[in-house]
Amino acid sequence: MFYNWFMPASILATKLYIPPPRPKVVLRSHLIERLNGGLQRTSGVILISAPAGFGKTTLVSEWVARCEDSVAWLSLDEGDNDPARFLVYLVAAMQTLAAGIGAGVMAALQAPQLPPIESLLTNLLNELTAVSDNFILVLDDYHVIETPLVDQAVAFLVEHLPAQMHLVIATREDPPLPLARLRVRGQLTELRAADLCFTSAEAAEFLNRVMGLSLSAENIAALETRTEGWIAGLQLAALALQGTISLQGHQDTTSFIKSFTGSHHFVLDYLLEEVLHQQSESIQAFLLRTSILERLCGSLCEAVLLTPGVSGQETLEYLEHANLFIVPLDNERQWYRYHHLFGDLLRKRLGQTLTPEASTELHIRASQWYEDHGLGLEAFQHATAANAVERAERLMVDKSMPLHFRGAVNTILEWLASLPKSVLDARPVLRVRSATMALMTGQTTGVEERLQAAEAVLQSAELNAETRNLIGQIACARATLALTQYQLEAMINQARRALEYLSADDLTFRFTANWILANAYVLQGDRTTAGRAITEAVAISQVSKDRFSMILALDTLALIQTLENDLYRSAETYRRALQLEGEQPHPNAAETTLGLARIYYEWNDLETAERYGQQSLQLAHQYDRMLDRFIISEVFLAGLKLARGDVDGAATLLAQADRAAREQNFVQRRPEIAAVQVLTLLRQGEVTAAAQLAQTYDLPLSQARIYLAQEEPAKALGVLEPLRQQLEAKGWQDERLKVLVLQAVALHAHGEKDQAARRLNEALTLAEPGGFIRLFVDEGEPMQLLILDFRFSIEKQARAQDHQLFGYVNKILAAFASTVPLPQAEVSQQKSTLVEPLSQRELEILKLIAQGFSNREIGERLFLALDTVKGHNRRIFDKLQVQRRTEAIARARELGLL
Repeated sequence: MFYNWFMPASILATKLYIPPPRPKVVLRSHLIERLNGGLQRTSGVILISAPAGFGKTTLVSEWVARCEDSVAWLSLDEGDNDPARFLVYLVAAMQTLAAGIGAGVMAALQAPQLPPIESLLTNLLNELTAVSDNFILVLDDYHVIETPLVDQAVAFLVEHLPAQMHLVIATREDPPLPLARLRVRGQLTELRAADLCFTSAEAAEFLNRVMGLSLSAENIAALETRTEGWIAGLQLAALALQGTISLQGHQDTTSFIKSFTGSHHFVLDYLLEEVLHQQSESIQAFLLRTSILERLCGSLCEAVLLTPGVSGQETLEYLEHANLFIVPLDNERQWYRYHHLFGDLLRKRLGQTLTPEASTELHIRASQWYEDHGLGLEAFQHATAANAVERAERLMVDKSMPLHFRGAVNTILEWLASLPKSVLDARPVLRVRSATMALMTGQTTGVEERLQAAEAVLQSAELNAETRNLIGQIACARATLALTQYQLEAMINQARRALEYLSADDLTFRFTANWILANAYVLQGDRTTAGRAITEAVAISQVSKDRFSMILALDTLALIQTLENDLYRSAETYRRALQLEGEQPHPNAAETTLGLARIYYEWNDLETAERYGQQSLQLAHQYDRMLDRFIISEVFLAGLKLARGDVDGAATLLAQADRAAREQNFVQRRPEIAAVQVLTLLRQGEVTAAAQLAQTYDLPLSQARIYLAQEEPAKALGVLEPLRQQLEAKGWQDERLKVLVLQAVALHAHGEKDQAARRLNEALTLAEPGGFIRLFVDEGEPMQLLILDFRFSIEKQARAQDHQLFGYVNKILAAFASTVPLPQAEVSQQKSTLVEPLSQRELEILKLIAQGFSNREIGERLFLALDTVKGHNRRIFDKLQVQRRTEAIARARELGLL
């Protein structure tokens, strides 16, 4: 099977295939013993480093076939220089050992922007550590890797290998890994060219038994001397000798052996000529013309050759039986590849014998075959090799091109960067594609310059439908660029321009423009217009059936629903988005899971909120730390710690988030962090520090809380009333609700109890459809007493049970029954003055006693039996060392508890 379509991106299953041992092979027992010796160490690296043609792959395949450990194999190629593609195949190789390994990493790699490599590898290594059996990972042909990021990834893997894992690297040159350090630690086993050369005995066995030549000892020694035990040279010489002997007999064997000498490169050219000369013209043509293919199957070869009567499959089987340097890539013998050295020689010879026009035609045929079979990336690569610009332009946006896979986008970007200015000037669409695809991978440098160059060409072009659409795409790219820099005006202006020029059937760009508009309006505070834009984006994504677009649209729609206090609809929208993500969500699902975490927090389901919050943080960490998403998750989790009474834990997490925001200059996140820091400082009794923070970041709600903490409710109301009016004018329902809740508390503290009750009624009426709980509970005892009074007012009415808020109020009061955390300063003061501090329930009752409530009234307010209240009273009196209520109140005031 050529491709495995069960993977998130198109995976060449042949790259993971372990080459089987050849039926006729020289058994190299002494080398296998050394390889087995490398497995005796707890983890480690086995390096097989030698030039081409020394039998590295053959040796390793023979060894692993006899090895008891499980083996994962990855044959590397030049495409694996893209870090994302390398990691995808690394995980895919691991999944041949256990299907579920690295599924989360694989999902993260489908995002347009590559998450931090060390973060991904850490997750993968943690999963590999749980594998119980010993296993081996083989990285074959590592010499093709030239990208430092991939080398660094492998170095990280080497430094953190699980105890049961061994890494085997076969390469033509030493990789830039910490080999010296591994030697010192005794974690490196090495085989090099001198080790891999055939000995005299092995050369004799290979030439006479494997190749069937029946050479004399003198001729074998001469061949060994000429080739220096180099296996590829011996094999080519043997193939050439087979033809010579069949034509002329053994009499010319000695003269043939004496006829070649010199470097490996010279010997290869000489011997290839001899080997090709022994083949029929049709086989020679087959070898040379199919050498343009990295992998070969029968129908693909037939499509490239267009030779009537030649069976591609039969020819491939003949080549394998003739030992003509061809390697099977699957058990069914459907897919093959040429030995890399042999393929290089064939391509060199092809370039010498074929005209450029003929070579171009071969690539065009290969491209057509791949396109017909839905393999867009390979079709594109052969189109670029043929310099077929028009064909490549069409293929790079074809539906079969896996543009969600970063490796495909990079391949396209590299080709676009290689095009001469004359081609780009003639086809401005190519510059636009280059800009938009760069943005897909998170690149912003040079994007505006490419867009300007395309515009310059379009100024002299006819303004037809195609040109108008291209202008729209340029505007859409500029809107995206503005989004990365939070430039709201540019986002809106460019997105509107895009929608004005884009054709109705350009769904991809029309979706992007509407989605950017929606987000810009949300940031601007125009929720109504944002709602219209995102509704259009959702509709477009449904028509296009693009899953990634649908997820983005649903996330933004859910956010708008949350801002409108419609928590139930918002939660359902987020769940739809998460369902589309599948079992292993992408990093962009950090938005989805954080949205759900916030909603469940409001519903007072703190366990579910924490689960989603932690998932959001894990997903956000898979992005580059240049993105601020992880900070948003950390701020939420800090607030959750605060709700559970872990003030110190909240402070630590906020300090960590603040430090990261300062280091990365995440200006937009600083006010969010400060708002929760103010709450934390107030709980710690640090009112002055909290006031400074609120003033620095201009946080009106935080300032109002500080005034309340300073027992200045009039000042708090002076902040809140104009703020409420502003929010009502803007229609910001979420912020208005927060102000109403705080206003009710401030009015009650100011002695305006009737006005406080009206504000509370307004807040409850606004909050009830969304099921808000924590909004009230987080205000602590003052809000609890307010709601108790509100409940009593309902109970005085006829048919109280039918009141629209009665059930909702009881639900909030039930949430209050889980004790409200004390300010840290109050707890510390108790510990320093009382032998045994009052519990939080006892403090609640003490405060009600001070307000003059009877035991029966206290029981009704707190849903406690009368005997239970009396029992609490006795324990309070004992701890305060008093006899009666008045003494308890006086003692409590003396201790600062009231």
